Amino acid sequence: MPHDLIAPGTVWLVGAGPGDPDLLTRKAERLIAAADVVFYDALVGPGVLDLIPAGVERVGVGKRSGRHSKDQGTIDDLIVAAALAGRRVVRLKGGDPSIFGRSTEEVDACAAHGIPVHICPGITAASAAAASGSISLTMRGLARSLTFVTAHARAGEPLDLDWAALARRDTTLAVYMGRAAAGDVARNLIGAGLAPDTPVMVAVNVSLPTERLIRGRLDALSFLVRAVGANDPTLLLIGAAMGAAEPASAMPARTVERAALRASAL
Repeated sequence: MPHDLIAPGTVWLVGAGPGDPDLLTRKAERLIAAADVVFYDALVGPGVLDLIPAGVERVGVGKRSGRHSKDQGTIDDLIVAAALAGRRVVRLKGGDPSIFGRSTEEVDACAAHGIPVHICPGITAASAAAASGSISLTMRGLARSLTFVTAHARAGEPLDLDWAALARRDTTLAVYMGRAAAGDVARNLIGAGLAPDTPVMVAVNVSLPTERLIRGRLDALSFLVRAVGANDPTLLLIGAAMGAAEPASAMPARTVERAALRASAL
C-alpha cells in the first residue's frame, strides 16, 4: 500500500524538480501518493500537483521574491502541527530541497519536537536548464567548477557576494532568482575582472511548456532579462561553457532565443 512508505507522524521534504512531472524521481512520486497532507511551494509545477491523489489535503505555502503567502516560521509550525497530529506529511519544494530551499529550518523545527524527518532530493533548475540547452555545466578546459548562488536579497540591501571569487574564468556560475538583480550581477562580475563578452544563458520557466532560453553576453545581461516577466522563475547561467552549446538548429525552436544586441549601459 502507498501509505506504508511514510509512517504516521513523519515528515518528508521532497524535491519537486524544476516543474516537469517527468523529471520527478520515482521515490518522490511514491511519497506524494503516500501522503495525508502536502504543503507545496509556489514554484512546484502544476503537473506535479496533479499527481497528488484526490482526498489528500493540499496546502499552498508559496514564497516568491517580494511576496510570501506564509513566513518561514508559520510554515514550520504548520508542518510540525500536522506531524504531531499523526499525519503523513510531504513538504514539496521546487528543485532540490537542499539548494536554496531552506530545508535546514524545517528539519530543525521537526527535530525540536522529536518528529522523524527525511529528505528526498530533486533535480535542480541549473541541471534542467543545461539539459534543455544541450550544454554541459562543467567542461574540460573551460569550466573546472560550478558555483550556485542566489541573487535574492532583502529589500533595499545590496547583494553581499564575493564577486572576486565568482568572477573566475574557469567556472560556471548559476545565479538563482536572478532576474531583478541581473544588471547588478553583470556590473559586479565585470568590475571584478570577468570579460564583458563572457557567454550567458537566461533560463526562464525551466522544463515547462513555456520555457525560454535566451543567449547572449555578460555585458548585455540587463537587456536580456527585459523580455522576462516579473513572475517568471529565472535562472542566470554565466561562463565560457555557455558558449559551447549545440547549434540552434539542433534544439527545439521554442527554447532558443539569441541576442546579438549589446546593452548600451548596464
